Amino acid sequence: MRKKIVAGNWKMNKSFFEAEELIADIADALENMELTNTEVVICPPSVYLEMATDIAEECNIKVGGQNVNDNDSGAFTGEISAFMLQSMEVDYCIIGHSERRKYFSEDNALLKRKVDAVLKHDIRPIFCCGELLAEREAGHHFDVVKTQLEESLFHLSSGRFLQVCIAYEPVWAIGTGVNASPEQAQEMHAFIRQLIADKYDNQIADETSILYGGSCNAKNAAELFARKDVDGGLIGGASLKSDEFIEIIKSL
Repeated sequence: MRKKIVAGNWKMNKSFFEAEELIADIADALENMELTNTEVVICPPSVYLEMATDIAEECNIKVGGQNVNDNDSGAFTGEISAFMLQSMEVDYCIIGHSERRKYFSEDNALLKRKVDAVLKHDIRPIFCCGELLAEREAGHHFDVVKTQLEESLFHLSSGRFLQVCIAYEPVWAIGTGVNASPEQAQEMHAFIRQLIADKYDNQIADETSILYGGSCNAKNAAELFARKDVDGGLIGGASLKSDEFIEIIKSL
């Protein structure tokens, strides 16, 4: 049975003390929750990862990085490698977020190398895919997502692919307050699962967790998560408020 996952992407937010308080509040709330086949992941800025993993050792939280370099080491000032993430006992890493694609010109070929880098160090990638508003309006949204998966993930062996978590994030819904309808989310998630089945097999497709991201919050999470192929969420702004994040977790 595939895992249900709620992952919080904090992006570039919070001071050290605010981050510590937020993680502690989430950890305290999770103590009173029975999480069956569910993982809660927090992805703070990289400078807070060691603090986060220290707290996570004592509770039901997994920790993820927001980005990774495709090299293990070297003269790459300001970067962080999968080897470094592994040394801090990081469990997950977000790869291919639309903000990285847009602001840092990350293409599918680079993301393929990043996926390989984290898997080499036993870190699960949360691979983001999704279309721009113009691409959806032109009816190209399925082709865009298919290309992203084919060029960055479908080189993997079956065993490697089983470690991948996919997050469908329509770019037009990220940080806009406008989310895809539950029907739109389910349609794309089912499409992604069928692509995986066609490439690998039905068993691998059934075991792959596919998350929804894009203005997902405590008010709409339950309706989104109720869809057959929506296995949780990659949460942005709502993950910065412990009460709202916990309500989203309860929606699974």
